[in-house]
Amino acid sequence: MRETRIQFKILRARRRKRLLLGLTAVALALIAFIVLTQFKGEPPVPAPVRTPDFSGQNSAASELTEYRAKIRPGETIGGVLSRFGFSATNIQVLYEQVKPVFDLRRLRAGQELRLYADASGAVVRIEYDVDELNYLSVEKKESLFRASLNARPVEGRIGMIWGLIEESPILSFKQLGEEDSLALEFADLFGWDVDFYIDLRQGDAFKVIFEKRYLEGKLIGYGKILAAELINRGRVLQAFAYLNPDTNKLGHYDAEGKSLEKEFRKSPIKWARITSRFSSRRLHPIHKVYRAHYGVDYAAPVGTPAQATADGTVTFAGWNGASGRMVRIRHKNAYETMYLHLRSFGPGIRPGARVKSGDIVGYVGSSGDSTGPHLDYRITRNGRYLNPLSAKFDPVEPLREEHLAEFKQAIENYRLLLADPLAFLSGHFF
Repeated sequence: MRETRIQFKILRARRRKRLLLGLTAVALALIAFIVLTQFKGEPPVPAPVRTPDFSGQNSAASELTEYRAKIRPGETIGGVLSRFGFSATNIQVLYEQVKPVFDLRRLRAGQELRLYADASGAVVRIEYDVDELNYLSVEKKESLFRASLNARPVEGRIGMIWGLIEESPILSFKQLGEEDSLALEFADLFGWDVDFYIDLRQGDAFKVIFEKRYLEGKLIGYGKILAAELINRGRVLQAFAYLNPDTNKLGHYDAEGKSLEKEFRKSPIKWARITSRFSSRRLHPIHKVYRAHYGVDYAAPVGTPAQATADGTVTFAGWNGASGRMVRIRHKNAYETMYLHLRSFGPGIRPGARVKSGDIVGYVGSSGDSTGPHLDYRITRNGRYLNPLSAKFDPVEPLREEHLAEFKQAIENYRLLLADPLAFLSGHFF
């Protein structure tokens, strides 16, 4: 019996030992997992340079070594600089002296700091990209940190494309090597006269003269459209950019100085399919009864932006029964527009908010009584519903007569290029 008890104690001791070894292995695995997860994807941190004194002596004359430090989520500049040997005192002084130019607490995760060290290992300059075009530079001059916001040199070029619209401007522009944003700007320019979904025909022609912006040889965006032409169903529409001397506002005018802008845009959505038109008697798709439909339904994917068709003031933004989420805007001359079945509202859209033509008022959804994602767009004048597709609206006032001579002189080169686009290739116009 005693021998059995001894064997049992030995067996129990072995089991306890195996259990402790197992728990230890699990703990070590857990620690390894946390460490790997915490630092996954982080670039190796360069060896810290010595604590800098920012003396700057002869640093301009010597070659500097660049170090890059990626800002991790939740990390401050103090955390970044401490990896490079900065003391808490240096970091606090840096904060205080740079703050009038830029608040270093606004650093964004994923961005990089660039640190430049001289031959002795002392950091003599720090740089941070505030945005794509501007960067912060911090240097030590005498006993002060000197900070400045600097703009990168952006090169401006003039571009011109022309061609036929087979399916959509976006596809046609892309085939010519340009970005979607230029096609959208082109559509927006003629959006007062043309609904780019229902009015375009295959074979319609376009010409566009525009500004391109380059940074270090890379296209970073477009400037303004200087001139454009759209031939739609045989109708020739032209636009020329000009700064109105009376308003000091850049606008687009035809060759006679008449503004392209009108009281209302043709459509609240760029390139959307019409699924239901204005009607005094339509079979309701849900209730299966005939009733009036006082708007135009534009089918579009959920989240498609819906834009204000004219300047105005928001009088309602909220839930409105069968209309779902709705925005109502009051415009001059007793006009009102309504945007129904939205998924959500645009930035700053609330009662009392002022909106400009083209501002996003909401995003397409299927709220309220709706069989699918679409925007129901309505317009009234003096409380009476109008057909948005056939209503005629007055244009914005043209340039005053005393400005016409100067305007026509300013657009002459663009007018000649629209008439003969191949002349652009000679490079004699710019």
